[in-house]
Amino acid sequence: MDLGLNGKKALVTGSTKGIGRAVVETLLAEGASVALCARTAQDVAAAVAELGATGTVIGGTVDAADTDSLLAWVESSAEQLGGVDIYVHNTSAKPQRKLDDWINNFNVDLMALVAGVQAATGALADGGGSVISIGTTASAEHFATGAGSYSALKAAVTNWTLGQAQVLGARGIRCNVVSPGPIMVEGGDWDNIRQGMAEFYEATQKNHPGGSMGVPQDVANVVAFLAGDAARHVNGVNITVDGGFLKRVDY
Repeated sequence: MDLGLNGKKALVTGSTKGIGRAVVETLLAEGASVALCARTAQDVAAAVAELGATGTVIGGTVDAADTDSLLAWVESSAEQLGGVDIYVHNTSAKPQRKLDDWINNFNVDLMALVAGVQAATGALADGGGSVISIGTTASAEHFATGAGSYSALKAAVTNWTLGQAQVLGARGIRCNVVSPGPIMVEGGDWDNIRQGMAEFYEATQKNHPGGSMGVPQDVANVVAFLAGDAARHVNGVNITVDGGFLKRVDY
């Protein structure tokens, strides 16, 4: 199936590792040009060097909590790529429980989305575009120690994005959410849990009907579909990518 991504221009935030990196790699493989970003300049430079042979990729060092930094990256990336067709919001901060620390999740998870999409809207509306936010199943069902800043702000990300399906949809911009369940990323949270909390890790594995959690490529495949012309009539949906981990009935 041709996903209709060849020649598209995509911006992907938080994208040198894990799910974001898999999204970049998949979009490049489908013929899109991609701008990636992360907080660490060394990681950005390494990702651009490693992926440069597979297609057109540019990088920027961005602290998503710094709105000015993010807006400058959006503007620069749009200029270098010659437009924006796809905006993937993947930045997320570590969960916090102390009230004073919630502001970081607010800035990185939610406000970076709102600011980035608003900055890219003009380019996205020029011929139509696609906004995709990476959510989480933790915003839909209690898990582990219960809701904290991460799941609460991810719920806000989902709500805002799907609301924009109506607002920006009127301008030809589709807005969707992809919500992963537990995803194994080498060196990531679940890898650390596997090494430090083996019993909890194994119990989580067993709660997947197939017996194992997903990998970044599972999420990237869904993002790529939603980003392209093959999904031109898909707008305002939240697609769960969790192998059946959630037990709710979702009509």
